[in-house]
Amino acid sequence: MVDKSKKLSSLAFKFGVLGIIGLFIGTALSVAGYQGYDGSGFNFLNHTLSELGHYGHSTMAVVVNGGLFFGSLSLILFSLFSIQLIDNKLLYPLCFSLAATFFCLAAVGLFPVNVYHLHTAALQYFFYLATCSITLYFVYLLRQGGMFYSRWNMITGLLTLISFTVFLLSSYIDFGIFGSGRPFYQEMVMELPRPVIWWPAALEWLCLLLFIAWCCGMIRSVKNRV
Repeated sequence: MVDKSKKLSSLAFKFGVLGIIGLFIGTALSVAGYQGYDGSGFNFLNHTLSELGHYGHSTMAVVVNGGLFFGSLSLILFSLFSIQLIDNKLLYPLCFSLAATFFCLAAVGLFPVNVYHLHTAALQYFFYLATCSITLYFVYLLRQGGMFYSRWNMITGLLTLISFTVFLLSSYIDFGIFGSGRPFYQEMVMELPRPVIWWPAALEWLCLLLFIAWCCGMIRSVKNRV
């Protein structure tokens, strides 16, 4: 049983690391090769992830979309292997919710913004399910810490929960930062000229960065069991 647990921990960790690397490399290469209609480069403060994967707009769209798809598939496997390592039944819904979250992120890459309605649906449910996953994580900590307990996971999880909550509330409450009053996940492409800081884009990247940072902590927690 000990050997089996170590093998599962090792597989979960390797798939988790592979998934994070896939997401990072796909995004980094696409950002480096991006050129807008006006000849400008990519700016995280006023360009969205959807624009980065927009075929016909971004010459490196296939790279980021491929990174999202295959990276997320690896993270789904990380979530499923982690289920077999759980030390508390409260982790079952968390791991399944994480798998569903990464499934939606894979769909974001599979269906780029060119396929608008499928893309917006995948992006919307990614944010809903990610928020649900973070919430389930804190429910788990309140009831019983253990496998995924660490100061890093708690801090990044809390920051992620706050940023995602602001993201979702902005779909229902007009905070005056989105301009059109439309749900945030419908604000994915903006015509020129762009402001120096376009808040929908900046907030989206902040959410994604914090979520990935939290996921890295979760993957590291699995490594500690190897």
